[in-house]
Amino acid sequence: MAENHGQISGGLNRRDALKSTGAVLAASMTGMATPTAAQGRQTASSPNPELPIGPRLQGIQHFGLTVQDMERAFTFYTEVLGGTEVMRDGDFQGERIHNTLLTSQEIEAHARGVNPRTMGIPDLRGGGQRLDVRFIQFDNVVIELLQYRDADEPMGGPRAFAEPLDHMSPAFPRMMHICFHIRDDVDFNQFIADLEAGAARRGMTHVRANRVVTVTSEAERSAAPLDANSNPITEGKSAGWRLIYCTGSEGEQLEFVQALGPVKQTFDSALEARRKMVAASR
Repeated sequence: MAENHGQISGGLNRRDALKSTGAVLAASMTGMATPTAAQGRQTASSPNPELPIGPRLQGIQHFGLTVQDMERAFTFYTEVLGGTEVMRDGDFQGERIHNTLLTSQEIEAHARGVNPRTMGIPDLRGGGQRLDVRFIQFDNVVIELLQYRDADEPMGGPRAFAEPLDHMSPAFPRMMHICFHIRDDVDFNQFIADLEAGAARRGMTHVRANRVVTVTSEAERSAAPLDANSNPITEGKSAGWRLIYCTGSEGEQLEFVQALGPVKQTFDSALEARRKMVAASR
Protein backbone atom coordinates (compact mmCIF):
# COMPACT_ATOMS: atom_id res chain seq x y z
CA MET A 1 0.00 0.00 0.00
CA ALA A 2 2.99 2.24 -0.45
CA GLU A 3 2.11 5.49 -2.15
CA ASN A 4 4.18 7.86 -4.23
CA HIS A 5 3.27 11.29 -2.92
CA GLY A 6 5.57 13.10 -5.35
CA GLN A 7 8.98 14.67 -5.03
CA ILE A 8 9.92 18.17 -3.94
CA SER A 9 13.17 20.08 -4.37
CA GLY A 10 16.20 18.31 -3.00
CA GLY A 11 14.72 14.89 -3.76
CA LEU A 12 12.71 14.68 -0.52
CA ASN A 13 9.50 12.73 -0.52
CA ARG A 14 6.61 15.13 -0.06
CA ARG A 15 5.30 13.19 2.94
CA ASP A 16 8.77 13.34 4.47
CA ALA A 17 8.58 17.11 4.42
CA LEU A 18 5.84 17.00 7.05
CA LYS A 19 7.74 17.53 10.26
CA SER A 20 5.15 15.85 12.45
CA THR A 21 1.45 15.14 12.63
CA GLY A 22 1.05 18.11 14.95
CA ALA A 23 2.51 20.37 12.29
CA VAL A 24 -0.03 19.03 9.83
CA LEU A 25 -2.92 20.01 12.08
CA ALA A 26 -1.46 23.38 12.99
CA ALA A 27 -0.95 24.26 9.35
CA SER A 28 -4.44 23.18 8.40
CA MET A 29 -6.19 25.03 11.21
CA THR A 30 -4.17 28.22 11.53
CA GLY A 31 -2.27 28.65 8.30
CA MET A 32 0.87 29.10 10.36
CA ALA A 33 3.97 29.56 8.25
CA THR A 34 6.67 26.93 8.20
CA PRO A 35 9.67 27.98 10.34
CA THR A 36 12.55 29.47 8.42
CA ALA A 37 15.94 27.78 8.23
CA ALA A 38 17.33 30.34 10.66
CA GLN A 39 14.57 29.63 13.16
CA GLY A 40 15.17 25.93 12.76
CA ARG A 41 18.80 26.39 13.78
CA GLN A 42 17.90 28.09 17.05
CA THR A 43 19.47 26.28 20.01
CA ALA A 44 19.63 26.57 23.78
CA SER A 45 22.59 28.93 23.34
CA SER A 46 20.44 31.36 21.32
CA PRO A 47 17.04 31.45 23.06
CA ASN A 48 14.15 33.73 22.17
CA PRO A 49 15.11 36.98 23.94
CA GLU A 50 11.55 38.29 24.16
CA LEU A 51 9.68 35.86 26.39
CA PRO A 52 10.40 33.00 28.79
CA ILE A 53 9.11 29.57 27.84
CA GLY A 54 5.67 29.72 29.51
CA PRO A 55 4.25 32.82 27.79
CA ARG A 56 5.30 31.45 24.41
CA LEU A 57 2.73 28.69 24.80
CA GLN A 58 -1.00 29.01 24.21
CA GLY A 59 -2.27 25.97 26.06
CA ILE A 60 -2.59 22.31 25.17
CA GLN A 61 -3.39 21.78 21.49
CA HIS A 62 -4.20 18.07 21.58
CA PHE A 63 -3.82 14.79 23.41
CA GLY A 64 -2.54 11.83 21.40
CA LEU A 65 -3.71 8.24 21.80
CA THR A 66 -2.07 5.34 19.95
CA VAL A 67 -4.74 2.77 19.14
CA GLN A 68 -4.99 -0.85 18.06
CA ASP A 69 -8.12 -0.48 15.93
CA MET A 70 -8.51 2.94 14.28
CA GLU A 71 -12.11 2.53 13.13
CA ARG A 72 -13.27 1.27 16.52
CA ALA A 73 -11.55 4.11 18.37
CA PHE A 74 -12.83 6.69 15.89
CA THR A 75 -16.39 5.42 16.32
CA PHE A 76 -16.08 5.62 20.11
CA TYR A 77 -14.75 9.17 20.21
CA THR A 78 -17.15 10.52 17.57
CA GLU A 79 -20.38 8.51 17.81
CA VAL A 80 -20.35 7.63 21.52
CA LEU A 81 -18.59 10.67 23.02
CA GLY A 82 -19.73 13.09 20.33
CA GLY A 83 -16.45 14.53 19.04
CA THR A 84 -16.22 16.04 15.55
CA GLU A 85 -13.60 15.00 13.02
CA VAL A 86 -11.14 17.76 12.17
CA MET A 87 -9.08 15.92 9.58
CA ARG A 88 -7.36 12.65 8.83
CA ASP A 89 -4.12 11.84 7.08
CA GLY A 90 -1.94 8.80 6.77
CA ASP A 91 0.59 6.53 5.17
CA PHE A 92 3.34 8.56 6.83
CA GLN A 93 6.73 7.00 6.21
CA GLY A 94 10.32 7.96 5.48
CA GLU A 95 13.44 9.10 7.27
CA ARG A 96 12.32 12.54 8.38
CA ILE A 97 9.05 11.49 10.02
CA HIS A 98 10.76 8.44 11.55
CA ASN A 99 13.43 10.62 13.12
CA THR A 100 10.88 13.25 14.19
CA LEU A 101 8.89 10.73 16.21
CA LEU A 102 11.27 7.93 17.16
CA THR A 103 14.84 9.20 17.58
CA SER A 104 14.94 8.73 21.37
CA GLN A 105 13.60 5.18 21.13
CA GLU A 106 16.12 4.30 18.40
CA ILE A 107 18.99 5.60 20.56
CA GLU A 108 17.76 3.50 23.48
CA ALA A 109 17.58 0.38 21.31
CA HIS A 110 21.12 0.90 20.01
CA ALA A 111 22.41 1.51 23.53
CA ARG A 112 20.90 -1.82 24.59
CA GLY A 113 22.25 -3.55 21.49
CA VAL A 114 18.86 -4.88 20.43
CA ASN A 115 16.78 -4.78 17.28
CA PRO A 116 14.43 -1.78 17.57
CA ARG A 117 11.58 -3.92 16.30
CA THR A 118 11.81 -6.14 19.39
CA MET A 119 11.10 -3.05 21.50
CA GLY A 120 7.99 -2.15 19.53
CA ILE A 121 9.71 0.58 17.50
CA PRO A 122 8.21 0.64 13.99
CA ASP A 123 10.28 1.06 10.83
CA LEU A 124 8.80 4.20 9.35
CA ARG A 125 12.21 5.00 7.87
CA GLY A 126 12.23 1.98 5.58
CA GLY A 127 8.47 1.90 5.07
CA GLY A 128 7.90 -1.44 6.78
CA GLN A 129 5.35 0.32 8.94
CA ARG A 130 3.15 3.34 8.31
CA LEU A 131 1.48 5.91 10.54
CA ASP A 132 -2.14 7.06 10.15
CA VAL A 133 -3.73 9.87 12.17
CA ARG A 134 -7.18 11.30 12.78
CA PHE A 135 -7.93 14.45 14.77
CA ILE A 136 -11.18 14.83 16.71
CA GLN A 137 -12.40 18.16 18.11
CA PHE A 138 -14.10 18.51 21.46
CA ASP A 139 -15.15 21.84 22.93
CA ASN A 140 -11.78 22.85 24.36
CA VAL A 141 -9.22 20.33 23.12
CA VAL A 142 -8.39 18.05 20.20
CA ILE A 143 -7.72 14.32 20.55
CA GLU A 144 -5.39 12.73 18.00
CA LEU A 145 -5.78 9.03 17.27
CA LEU A 146 -2.62 7.40 15.90
CA GLN A 147 -2.25 3.94 14.44
CA TYR A 148 1.13 2.43 13.56
CA ARG A 149 0.46 -0.45 11.17
CA ASP A 150 2.41 -2.81 8.95
CA ALA A 151 2.61 -1.60 5.36
CA ASP A 152 0.43 -4.45 4.08
CA GLU A 153 -2.36 -3.69 6.57
CA PRO A 154 -5.18 -1.47 5.28
CA MET A 155 -5.75 1.99 6.72
CA GLY A 156 -8.22 1.90 9.61
CA GLY A 157 -7.81 -1.85 10.07
CA PRO A 158 -8.12 -3.68 13.37
CA ARG A 159 -4.46 -4.65 13.77
CA ALA A 160 -1.67 -2.33 14.79
CA PHE A 161 2.05 -2.97 14.36
CA ALA A 162 2.67 -3.70 18.06
CA GLU A 163 0.51 -5.64 20.47
CA PRO A 164 -1.37 -3.52 23.01
CA LEU A 165 -0.41 -3.37 26.67
CA ASP A 166 -2.43 -5.75 28.80
CA HIS A 167 -2.00 -3.95 32.11
CA MET A 168 -3.35 -0.40 32.11
CA SER A 169 -3.50 0.44 35.81
CA PRO A 170 -3.55 4.21 36.35
CA ALA A 171 -1.09 3.61 39.21
CA PHE A 172 1.74 2.74 36.79
CA PRO A 173 4.33 5.50 36.35
CA ARG A 174 4.08 7.13 32.88
CA MET A 175 0.47 6.02 32.54
CA MET A 176 -1.75 8.89 31.40
CA HIS A 177 -5.48 9.36 31.14
CA ILE A 178 -7.88 11.60 29.24
CA CYS A 179 -10.34 13.48 31.42
CA PHE A 180 -13.69 14.70 30.06
CA HIS A 181 -15.52 17.55 31.79
CA ILE A 182 -19.26 16.89 32.19
CA ARG A 183 -21.57 19.90 32.06
CA ASP A 184 -22.88 21.29 35.35
CA ASP A 185 -26.53 20.50 34.55
CA VAL A 186 -25.98 16.86 33.57
CA ASP A 187 -26.94 13.93 35.82
CA PHE A 188 -23.50 12.32 36.22
CA ASN A 189 -24.74 8.86 37.18
CA GLN A 190 -27.18 8.66 34.28
CA PHE A 191 -24.47 9.91 31.92
CA ILE A 192 -22.26 6.94 32.85
CA ALA A 193 -25.14 4.49 32.35
CA ASP A 194 -25.89 6.01 28.95
CA LEU A 195 -22.20 5.97 27.99
CA GLU A 196 -21.88 2.25 28.70
CA ALA A 197 -25.15 1.49 26.90
CA GLY A 198 -24.15 3.54 23.85
CA ALA A 199 -20.81 1.79 23.61
CA ALA A 200 -22.39 -1.65 24.06
CA ARG A 201 -24.83 -0.99 21.20
CA ARG A 202 -21.78 -0.59 18.97
CA GLY A 203 -20.22 -3.84 20.18
CA MET A 204 -17.87 -2.18 22.69
CA THR A 205 -18.97 -4.09 25.77
CA HIS A 206 -15.50 -3.60 27.25
CA VAL A 207 -16.16 0.13 27.72
CA ARG A 208 -16.91 0.06 31.43
CA ALA A 209 -16.85 2.63 34.18
CA ASN A 210 -15.82 1.78 37.70
CA ARG A 211 -18.24 1.73 40.63
CA VAL A 212 -17.80 3.32 44.04
CA VAL A 213 -19.02 0.16 45.79
CA THR A 214 -16.87 -2.95 46.00
CA VAL A 215 -17.61 -5.51 43.27
CA THR A 216 -15.66 -8.63 42.34
CA SER A 217 -17.23 -9.61 39.01
CA GLU A 218 -18.69 -8.04 35.91
CA ALA A 219 -22.13 -9.27 36.97
CA GLU A 220 -21.82 -7.43 40.29
CA ARG A 221 -20.53 -4.31 38.57
CA SER A 222 -23.48 -4.29 36.17
CA ALA A 223 -25.94 -4.86 39.01
CA ALA A 224 -24.63 -2.00 41.17
CA PRO A 225 -27.15 0.80 41.83
CA LEU A 226 -27.15 3.89 39.64
CA ASP A 227 -25.77 6.11 42.39
CA ALA A 228 -22.62 3.97 42.49
CA ASN A 229 -21.59 5.36 39.09
CA SER A 230 -19.72 8.37 40.50
CA ASN A 231 -17.89 9.55 43.58
CA PRO A 232 -18.94 12.96 44.97
CA ILE A 233 -16.32 14.72 47.10
CA THR A 234 -18.07 16.70 49.86
CA GLU A 235 -15.26 18.02 52.05
CA GLY A 236 -11.79 19.50 51.88
CA LYS A 237 -10.30 21.43 49.00
CA SER A 238 -11.95 19.11 46.45
CA ALA A 239 -15.50 19.66 47.74
CA GLY A 240 -17.83 19.79 44.74
CA TRP A 241 -15.70 17.46 42.64
CA ARG A 242 -17.41 14.35 41.24
CA LEU A 243 -15.52 11.70 39.31
CA ILE A 244 -15.21 8.17 38.03
CA TYR A 245 -12.60 6.30 35.98
CA CYS A 246 -13.61 4.33 32.90
CA THR A 247 -12.00 2.00 30.36
CA GLY A 248 -12.20 3.31 26.79
CA SER A 249 -12.62 1.47 23.51
CA GLU A 250 -8.88 0.67 23.28
CA GLY A 251 -8.43 -0.16 26.96
CA GLU A 252 -7.20 3.37 27.63
CA GLN A 253 -7.87 5.10 30.93
CA LEU A 254 -10.55 7.76 30.81
CA GLU A 255 -11.85 9.97 33.59
CA PHE A 256 -15.13 11.85 33.74
CA VAL A 257 -15.55 14.76 36.15
CA GLN A 258 -17.87 17.52 37.24
CA ALA A 259 -16.53 20.51 39.13
CA LEU A 260 -19.24 22.28 41.14
CA GLY A 261 -19.38 24.40 44.29
CA PRO A 262 -16.10 25.40 45.98
CA VAL A 263 -13.81 23.44 43.66
CA LYS A 264 -15.43 25.06 40.60
CA GLN A 265 -14.64 28.48 42.06
CA THR A 266 -11.07 27.37 42.75
CA PHE A 267 -10.49 26.35 39.15
CA ASP A 268 -12.31 29.37 37.71
CA SER A 269 -10.25 31.72 39.87
CA ALA A 270 -7.01 30.00 38.88
CA LEU A 271 -7.88 30.27 35.19
CA GLU A 272 -8.71 33.97 35.50
CA ALA A 273 -5.48 34.63 37.40
CA ARG A 274 -3.47 32.83 34.72
CA ARG A 275 -5.12 34.80 31.94
CA LYS A 276 -4.24 38.05 33.69
CA MET A 277 -0.66 36.91 34.25
CA VAL A 278 -0.21 35.92 30.61
CA ALA A 279 -1.79 39.16 29.39
CA ALA A 280 0.51 41.21 31.60
CA SER A 281 3.61 39.42 30.32
CA ARG A 282 2.93 40.25 26.69
